[in-house]
Order: sequence, then structure tokens, then C-alpha cells
Amino acid sequence: MRVFRGCQWSIVIVILLLAGASPAFAQTAPPQALSDARAEVDRLKQELAAMRELYDKRLADLEQKLAALSAAPAPAAAAPVPDATPAASNNAGAGASKAFNPDMSVIANFVGVAGKNDHSDQPPFQLSEVEAAFQAIVDPYARADFFLSAGPEGLEVEEGFVTFNTLPAGLLLKAGKLRAEFGKVNRAHTHALPYADRPLVTQNLVGGEEGISLPGVSLSKLIQNSVLFLEATGEAYYGNSDVFQSREKSKLTYVGRVRGYRDITEGTNLDVGGSYAIGPSAQTPQTFVMQDSSTELFGVDATFHYRPLRRAIYKRFQARTELVWSRPRSNGITGERSFGYYGNAEYQFARRWYAGARYDRSAQAIDATVIDKGGSFFLTYWPSEFSQVRGQYRRTNYGDGVKANEFLFQLNFAIGAHGAHVF
Repeated sequence: MRVFRGCQWSIVIVILLLAGASPAFAQTAPPQALSDARAEVDRLKQELAAMRELYDKRLADLEQKLAALSAAPAPAAAAPVPDATPAASNNAGAGASKAFNPDMSVIANFVGVAGKNDHSDQPPFQLSEVEAAFQAIVDPYARADFFLSAGPEGLEVEEGFVTFNTLPAGLLLKAGKLRAEFGKVNRAHTHALPYADRPLVTQNLVGGEEGISLPGVSLSKLIQNSVLFLEATGEAYYGNSDVFQSREKSKLTYVGRVRGYRDITEGTNLDVGGSYAIGPSAQTPQTFVMQDSSTELFGVDATFHYRPLRRAIYKRFQARTELVWSRPRSNGITGERSFGYYGNAEYQFARRWYAGARYDRSAQAIDATVIDKGGSFFLTYWPSEFSQVRGQYRRTNYGDGVKANEFLFQLNFAIGAHGAHVF
């Protein structure tokens, strides 16, 4: 249309130039030339009239079509095509940016201790652990997490696993070396605990600092409705720990856990879980035959959270308890069951300050008659998101009559982007 208008105006300009030049041309040109020029002008006028008539006709046709389209009803919008892999689409953008640049961080745990404890050889100062983490989305269907732990005994893989989060039926699969889903403390890394040590029941019955951390697979399913969240997990492991030790390829450790979570009010919620583990025993009473012995662990845990949303950065309260039963078995004979538990409470009374207390009571795994008891008070200060300073007073009464009074100092400091731990 613009080209046509340009031609039209070009013709008009030519006619005007010819008309303006006609008097001078008439004075100098011969009669035959003047007649030819006038004929050419008449021909151009006819062509211009024909082009204008064609232009008006096409413009009228376009106006009619536009009016018809305006009067017709709008067609129904096509239904959106559902995404076959909704979870994968959520990770696609992030995965593209993290494929060759994972989140990396290093967290150091420095611990000092003062006092007397005949059952502990912990040095006065120690960089007990340096954790290097590498976390990234592998592709739209999986992510990988690696945690390397360097301590006085050397470098090891604390955890290293891949998570497949787009399986059918909403299942989630992990494969690699994992901290087993048994209770709460076993799953937590050292720097993520609210105190500088682990409870006595963890040390006596669940493997201490390392806990149940073995190569294996974990399959879980989340069931939720408007008021309640349920998570069921089943795991199988092969390897050696302070609790379970696989001496044959057919001897695996199995772990199961069911966890329920519910909001009570806007700022409070309750988390309750039950755990079970069975596997070849690493510690067995002398009256049992080691070759065919196994250990059963039963656990119940409950956590209460209070965090008012309007003042979330200043006030917070958490109370938690965990109960564990350990029972050895060998050749159809069931040994005496050892029992232990802890209970702790933690309160945030200022923007960067936390205070708390913990009570421990636990029998020994190989002798249920020997019972250790203890209590702790701890105070934590967070200068920033990348460091924390903690002081802890700990008193322990061991089952053999030894008493220990200690003061622990803990300093955690980190660099890099470290992902959130399990809630």
C-alpha cells in the first residue's frame, strides 16, 4: 500500500513540473513537440485516474473485511497442553545455569574444650571438621549433592548422592552415600546442630558422630492434604558403621521411617516421626554369636516449632525429643533392650542470640544396665549468616561412676553458597 502511494505522488509531481514548464516550453518548442507533450500529459492523467480508482476499490474491500471480522464472535481459546513433566520444567532454567557452575561452599567447625572427662580424649583445641559442599541440578530430572568431610582422621565422603525427583506416582529416589533417615540427629550434619556435641543416645546407640551413613538407595513418597503432610521412606544400605557392619554381600541394612507434619496455628507446628532399622550387628554382647547377629533400632521423635510470622527475625522457640531402643538378636535369641533419649529446648530471645538446654539419658548398647546421664546449657551468637559462636556447659554422670564437667567452645565459619539442610 505504501509503494502504491509513493507511485501516485511521484506521478503528481511529474505532472506539476510539466505544467509549470509548459509556458517556457511553448515559447521555444515547435508546434509538433508541443502537441506530443500535451498528449503525454493526457495519457498520464488517464493512468493516474485508473490507479486511483483501483486504490479506492481495494480500500473499500479491506474496510468490508475489517467490519465483518469485528462483528464475528471471538474464537474460543485453545486449551493449554499439559506439561508431561511439571517438576522437570521447574528445574530446567536453574539446571541450565548450574550445569557447569554448581553451588560450592566450605564450612569449618572449630571446637575447644576445657575441664575434666576421663571418658573423652578430645583435645583442648581442634578443627574437628571442614565440610566442602558441591550442589547443583544435573538436568531437568535430577540433582546432585556432594559433601566431603576433612577431619583429623583424613578426608572422606560424608554424603554424595543423586536425587531423581520426577519419578511416576510422585516418588523420590536417592542413590549414593547417605545419612540414613533414622530420627532427627542422625540426619543432621555437625555444623547444623543447635549444640556443639551430639546427645548421649546418639553416641551410645546410633553410631556417634558418623552415625548411620552408608552407601545405598532411598525411596520416599510424600502424601499431603490441606492439614497434614505424611512422608514414608524406605532405604537399603551396604557397608560398615559403628552400629551395622556388612560381612557378606547378602547382608544389608534396612531403614524405614514415617513422618507426619501439621500446622497447629499460623506460627506453630508439630513434627512427629517413627523410625526402624535392622542390619548385621557391629557390636554384640559376648554371649551372642557374631556371625549370625543383627541389631534392631526403634526410634520415635517429636519436634515443636514456634515462630510468630510478624516477628520471625527476633523470636523463635523449638522443643525436641528423640527416643531410641536398641535390641541385639542372634540365632533366634533376643538380647536385652537398651533405651535412651534426649530432650532439648532452644529459644531465640534477640535478633542474633539463642539460648537452650538439653537433658540426656542413655544405656550402653552392649550392656543395658550401664546408664549414662547428662545435662547441657548452651548460648549461641550469630554475627552473620556465615558464622556462629557458641558456648556450652556440659555435665555427664557415666554409668560406671565417673563424673565430668566441661565447657565447650564452638566456632563455625563458612564461605560460599550452602544449600538448606533437611527441616
